[in-house]
Amino acid sequence: MASALIVGGTSGIGLELAKTLSKRGEEVIITGRDKARTESVAAQIGGKTRGIAMDLAEPAKIESQLAGLGKIDHLVLAAIERDDNSVKKFDIVRATRLVTLKLVGYTEVIHTLSQRFGPQASIVLFGGLAKERPYPGSTTVTTVNGGVTSMIRSLAIELAPVRVNALHPGIVGDSPAWNGKPPEVLERVRVRTPLGRLVTMDEIVGSVLFLLDNHGVNGINLNVDGGWLLT
Repeated sequence: MASALIVGGTSGIGLELAKTLSKRGEEVIITGRDKARTESVAAQIGGKTRGIAMDLAEPAKIESQLAGLGKIDHLVLAAIERDDNSVKKFDIVRATRLVTLKLVGYTEVIHTLSQRFGPQASIVLFGGLAKERPYPGSTTVTTVNGGVTSMIRSLAIELAPVRVNALHPGIVGDSPAWNGKPPEVLERVRVRTPLGRLVTMDEIVGSVLFLLDNHGVNGINLNVDGGWLLT
């Protein structure tokens, strides 16, 4: 039986992915910052799903928090935090937390598990399209997502034959982060998307599965945005 660890699996796309992997028979471990909530979400998913508490922004604790895990076949680092931070109004605390979470925290999880990956293991890191299309307030977000694009290349070399890829979603219209936005906000993106619609959580989950399962795909940054970056 395959085992999967989804860091950030208590909500949004991470949760949908956990449900999908559980349904196909994998042993799934999800993480979240709150222990009680994470365990409750794991119980709701059912199957062989369990939850552990972990905060990527506290990387010194990660090794002990993951100590009880055995072999990992699939690792998905889906935990993100959204940050509105500009150079003119720079919040050092928020910026430091986001950089630590996504660059140091992601790397420390992989470091901790590096001896528990089998030769067929695969890793997917979540970035985002702010790396390509910055917006007002995206100073830190754009920087860390740009960092993810480089991380996966060095990790794929260091961890070979373990595969490492990154997924960069566009605006996911039915996700919790976006489905409550004013219609005009989403419409501005929709009309510039060649598909004529926004991508869905199901499509993002399907893209993660492709990166996890296709053994010929390694060291790539996959944009899933319906073609939005083309316009």
